[in-house]
Order: sequence, then C-alpha cells, then structure tokens
Amino acid sequence: VDLSVFLLKIISLERPFLSIITVCYNAASVLEDTIKSVIEQTCDDYEYIVIDGASKDDTLNIIEEYNEYITRWITEADKGIYDAMNKGIELAQGKFIWFLNAGDTAFDRYVVQQLKESAGEHDVLYGDVMIVDAERKPLGLRSEITVHHLPSHLAKKDMQRGMIVCHQGFIPLHHLAPFFIQNNLSADIDWTIRILDQAKSVFKVDFILAEYLAGGVSKKKWKKSLLDRYDILKNHFGFTRTIFNHVLIIGRAIIHRIKRGKKSHY
Repeated sequence: VDLSVFLLKIISLERPFLSIITVCYNAASVLEDTIKSVIEQTCDDYEYIVIDGASKDDTLNIIEEYNEYITRWITEADKGIYDAMNKGIELAQGKFIWFLNAGDTAFDRYVVQQLKESAGEHDVLYGDVMIVDAERKPLGLRSEITVHHLPSHLAKKDMQRGMIVCHQGFIPLHHLAPFFIQNNLSADIDWTIRILDQAKSVFKVDFILAEYLAGGVSKKKWKKSLLDRYDILKNHFGFTRTIFNHVLIIGRAIIHRIKRGKKSHY
C-alpha cells in the first residue's frame, strides 16, 4: 500500500467530515440566523469556523454568545471578503469545506447528514440553493429564477458562461480548494473553475443545500464584477471563446429580463 495513501486515510479518520466557514463584517442583523442553521444540524460531524473582519457593530457579541458552538473564530481586519475566506480555508481541518457566509443559512437541519450520506468517493458535491430576500422570503431556486441553470453533470466547461453554481451550493474536498485571488469581484468563478479542473468525480445532490441571501458585494459593483469575470474567463478559456460566450451571456440576460418583466436577475 502506498504510504501517502495510508497516511491520508489515517488523517481522514481524525478530521471532521465538513468544515463550515462563515465570514462576516458588521453582520449583526443576519449572523445569528446563519449560526443557528449550523448548530441545529442533526449530524454533528462538522467543525464551524467564523472569520470576522473586525466588526464595529454587535457582531462580536453574537459570536461570543454562541462561542461554545463555534470550533474556531478570529476577528481582525482583512483585505475584503476573499481574504477572509482564504483565512477560513487556512484554518479548516475538515475533509470538505462549505462557505455559508453571514446571511446565508443551511436549507434545513438535515443538510450535513444528507451531504455525508451522499459524499462517497466524490471530490465535489454541488446542488441548488433557494434565493431569499432580506425578510427571508423565498424568491425561488437559483436555477429556476436566474439564467444560471444547473447542469446534471457539472464540469469546468460549464463555467464558460458565468457562475453556473454559487459557492453556497458548491462543496469541494478541502485539499482541492486553492486560495481565492484577491482584488477581483468574480474570484469565486476562478476558484470554482480551478477546483473543477482538478476534480475527478463531481456529484449533484438531489436536495436543496442553502438559502442564499440576495445581493452581495459584486451586485453592488456590477460593472467591475463583469470586467473581472471577463478577465478570469479569458485566462481560462481564451480570448475568442470568451468573447463569443459573453455575446451569449448578454443575449441570455436580455431574454431572461424580458421574460421576467425586467425583474432583478441577481
């Protein structure tokens, strides 16, 4: 038996199945919902990590209130959301990692148990998420109310036309997860592509993974997000293919907005 394989098996026996990571900054109004959705899980084979960016509101009071349920947490200034997420990756010890940032929640209390039952020998688990508004009113499944229709067999090539799967619905093996690039509002696309490029087995689960709070930094800085996405896709798929796909992306978005009466496409 290869020694490295043997050692990996030994290590895997001592580590939790899942690292759930929450990054937050001045998130007192939404953080408690996120924490409760994690600690109420029926399966406890996870660790919970909270990365705070030196919040100035009541966020730290909420973290301290739930301190006994949080495996590790830190509070310090960071360089933005992806810097904070990188800190979470660095601290994580689980076999898989799952980002549920402040305002996002596990869809129900059975998600971790279902993930563990579905994991098998897969490198990545992925699935749909429910988009909710600020009052946590369900707006619909992301794959149904946006242009991002989730394929049954997700692969790197599917990412050519945008963020087909969001990070709340994407759970890779920890050792496949690179650090996010910095100063790029579409760094999650690059992160997902790089993971899919390495993954040998990618499995779509048949249950909803999370509630995803509509909005986000990239939506508030839409133009920069689009430019950042273009640069990332060009680097991965080439200039010609990216130009062609962006024509399709724009056309798809226009058609989608017309069909939905010009409602937000998230």
